[in-house]
Amino acid sequence: MAEPPSPEELEQLREQLASFSVDQFVVSAATTIASLAYAKLERGELGEAKKAIDALAALLPHVDPAVQTELQGALTGLQVAFADAAG
Repeated sequence: MAEPPSPEELEQLREQLASFSVDQFVVSAATTIASLAYAKLERGELGEAKKAIDALAALLPHVDPAVQTELQGALTGLQVAFADAAG
């Protein structure tokens, strides 16, 4: 079992998180959720895939417009793949 982080390590993590912009974090979260949704679809875990797809859809309005189109394409692809898998 891993040791819990030291107070110094926790402070470093806080500093690292504080250095991110919210836009960076939201884009990172959205891309991670999209990847997770694809993985859940591949495994046939439709309930989990649906949650991830819904979460991605909820994040999309908050994503930097520079990458919003790309993520919208991923969301559309996920929605179609989900419909195929569920049908």
